[in-house]
Amino acid sequence: MTPPLPAVSRRRALQVGGALTGAAVLGTSAPTAASAAPGRPAFSHGVASGDPLPTAVLLWTRVTPTSAATPGSGTGPVVSVEWEVATDDRFRQIARRGTVRTGPDRDHTVKADATGLTPARTYWYRFRCQGVVSPVGRTRTAPADDAAVPRLRMAVVSCANLQAGWFGAYRSLAARTDLDLVLHLGDYLYEYAPGEYQARDVVVRPHDPPREMVTLADHRRRHAQYKSDPDLQALHAVAPWVVTWDDHESANDAWSGGAENHTPGAEGQWTSRRAASQRAYAEWMPVRYEAGGRLYRRLRCGRLANLSMLDLRTYRDQQVASPVDPALGDPGRTLTGPDQMAFLLEGLADPSVQWKLVGNPVMIAPVQFPSTLDTRVLQGVEGLLGVDLPDQVGGLPYNVDQWDGYPAERARVLARLRDGGIRDAVFLTGDIHSGWAAELPSDPLTYPVTGDSLGTELVCTSVTSDNLDDILGVPPRTASLGVETAIRGANPHVKYLDFDSHGYSVLEVTPAAIQMDWFVLLDRTSRTSGAVWSSSWQVAAGSNRLSPAAGRLS
Repeated sequence: MTPPLPAVSRRRALQVGGALTGAAVLGTSAPTAASAAPGRPAFSHGVASGDPLPTAVLLWTRVTPTSAATPGSGTGPVVSVEWEVATDDRFRQIARRGTVRTGPDRDHTVKADATGLTPARTYWYRFRCQGVVSPVGRTRTAPADDAAVPRLRMAVVSCANLQAGWFGAYRSLAARTDLDLVLHLGDYLYEYAPGEYQARDVVVRPHDPPREMVTLADHRRRHAQYKSDPDLQALHAVAPWVVTWDDHESANDAWSGGAENHTPGAEGQWTSRRAASQRAYAEWMPVRYEAGGRLYRRLRCGRLANLSMLDLRTYRDQQVASPVDPALGDPGRTLTGPDQMAFLLEGLADPSVQWKLVGNPVMIAPVQFPSTLDTRVLQGVEGLLGVDLPDQVGGLPYNVDQWDGYPAERARVLARLRDGGIRDAVFLTGDIHSGWAAELPSDPLTYPVTGDSLGTELVCTSVTSDNLDDILGVPPRTASLGVETAIRGANPHVKYLDFDSHGYSVLEVTPAAIQMDWFVLLDRTSRTSGAVWSSSWQVAAGSNRLSPAAGRLS
């Protein structure tokens, strides 16, 4: 959070992360993970931090104490892992230290809550086991709750399918020196087996284990594979992360009692599969969550903003069968569950902060299909959404896995915004492999005349997962352009839409405005792909309206 992280060179940033160089500069003669002798512990999955508070931050790593103690193996000794937090990157001034014991019961992962820190301060951290030192990570505490904060800048990412490409988006973000946070909105990893879901039917990197993840061991191995990626390690090491899950951390289109991609019997009971996914997530992610608890939570950035992170899979009722299902209008159907809905409404009404940000795994803005779509394009949209649509789609909800499938719950949120006169509510969303900027109309029918907007939504595209052009098998920015124009025409509150690009977003929050920049990967299947700026949209304070930004963030 503000002020920005200290400026460092790209070379030094990579050394701090320790992920691309193989060894961090530690200011110590102890062996690093990369140089540890055979049979000695190793820190092969990097380091991470998350959920920063004014005086605390959560630290994470995974130690491999012996060569046999591989992720998901359930073997290996219980070991002690020391952690240190310092005010300098060479650890001359230690602020806090402690020791955590870990073993096969939590897959040798380590989570330490470093408390007693100073608000709005940059720290460096590392771990040590039996003389072997981990790579170094950089993190930052949140400002004090009553602080006047001039700026918050964060990366916004979601939908990173390892089989579909390389994580060039993460590499580009790790090279920046201006990020206070990384916000990951779900689909951090995917459950599919090799050959089930990839890049235009080409497996760029096959999943491990080589099957759909169902058991606890499967989930642990898959998390380990993703965290073996050097670009992901680098981004984890340069800034704290704030995360939530969507569906693919467990199974596609998950809901409270099952999932589209779960077969009872053949794949066991859903409750067991979900419990395995949540336990592995608690072990392997830098988040203040333990299995059986609640993932939804709220963080704060002084008086500038709060950030309510939602869990829109654990408590939801099953999705309706189609956009013409009469159950769509049932006012009793829930997406959030009653307790989480109360939590969300409370955060939106908080008078002590200016901006009310919501980490929102699925899109809340209403979207209707245009009256006509080419048959081939309609089939492509079906593939993108994973649904079968009727031949006549005009006026129907675009995606019933989103808030569009739970209109009564969305109406409750919009009513709170309207009746409470709440301004500056911004939903930050992932999930749908496309970039959007939309206003939240009080009434979609009268919006074209009144322009009455109750809030805004900014949606990041996928890091690697297939977009519409991939499903249609056409070059980017060709067939999708007409679809985008038609959808914006049928939904005038949608101001920006990109169905084709992979990449990431950068969001800046100031007292005057919020701005999101979208960046596009040149080639997700290239390990060295660069990224280019694509578009920027902003929300002026108090306006609840979107407008094109004058240019990208400096």
